[in-house]
Amino acid sequence: MKNTLRRGRVATACLTLLSVSVLSACGSGDDDKKTEAVEKVGKAEGQVSILAWPGYVEDGSNDPAVDWVSAFEKDTGCEVTSKVYGTSDEALNLAKSGEYDVIAASGDLSLRLIASDEAQAINTDLVPNYENVYDFLKDTEWNSADGKNYGVPHGYGANLLMFNKKNFAEAPTSWGAVFDKEQLAANKGKVTAYDSPIYIADAALYLMKTQPDLGIENPYALDEDQLDAAVALLKEQRQYVGEYWSDYLKEVQAFETGDSVVGTTWQVIKNSIENPDVDVTLPTEGATAWNDTWMLSSQAKNPNCAYKWMDYILSPEANAQATEYFGEAPNSPEACAQTTDPKHCETFHAGDEEYAKQLWFWRTPIEKCLDGRTDVQCTNYAQWTEAWTEIKG
Repeated sequence: MKNTLRRGRVATACLTLLSVSVLSACGSGDDDKKTEAVEKVGKAEGQVSILAWPGYVEDGSNDPAVDWVSAFEKDTGCEVTSKVYGTSDEALNLAKSGEYDVIAASGDLSLRLIASDEAQAINTDLVPNYENVYDFLKDTEWNSADGKNYGVPHGYGANLLMFNKKNFAEAPTSWGAVFDKEQLAANKGKVTAYDSPIYIADAALYLMKTQPDLGIENPYALDEDQLDAAVALLKEQRQYVGEYWSDYLKEVQAFETGDSVVGTTWQVIKNSIENPDVDVTLPTEGATAWNDTWMLSSQAKNPNCAYKWMDYILSPEANAQATEYFGEAPNSPEACAQTTDPKHCETFHAGDEEYAKQLWFWRTPIEKCLDGRTDVQCTNYAQWTEAWTEIKG
């Protein structure tokens, strides 16, 4: 496997896609996009191009001990080429290039891929390991639409509250630690937050629990007034934020040095911090979260190998390796049985449906209100992106 963007696809070589679906003409553009699920998987094309978060497609080149790609290549004859991305916005732009067969998408990307016809429906019968996936991760609002499944679940995790115990008389139990003005004042300049428009949902969730008169029932379904309230809260928070983070290694360093003492985080970040005074909690209001989905590009040139990858990465052995390495909950009890750390799934609450009920998994905001309202138009992701730029100043 080469962990680089594939170059120089042979334009004159019209790849045979018959083995997965029906014959289509070679070329580029929307005419080549396939959006319907196929009926069978045929002969492997010999290669597959994958777009994913860092740590999802490891072949031993970063660490010889971390390799689940080589076994896939040996078993299937599909050579893997991959590219990593840093944000969901970056991934959307890369996906539109048509250079990738499979995309690992978080909930703030998956519905955008579907809406823009960049993803095709999945026939889960062609992914045998899908059967083992926890039921509450199947057929969800972020990986299906109009009764069709558009991907298979990978791993999941919550956006938790992390804090340095030395900076609090009592351990915080509420998101008020990063949104309440009086609590923020005590740690001015040492507050941190996730650097993404989707973080607006964290503010909306806090308002949903603390200001019920706003009528927020889903933190991803905000009308203009509700979005304005969330933006106002985040602008107030901005005065106390020392830095926003998207690179989790930078947040690790900030909590190690004391430059940050409270903010949103992931469990894997907490696990990477050696300072014993740093702890995490799931606040009483609940939390936003992610569940990543492996999606098949509507422009996939190697759909057979793509299906083989989706089934392989859901296998207990591969899913255990990938999710444990990244730091998230595996997608099945069989995968949990394969982790090297026997407490990994307990730490990440894998399969804990009661815990999952407290989580609001990322979804892409759209005009059609995700909470079912029909008397108003909700704000979309483009408006959230514009608002996020305004918040950060």
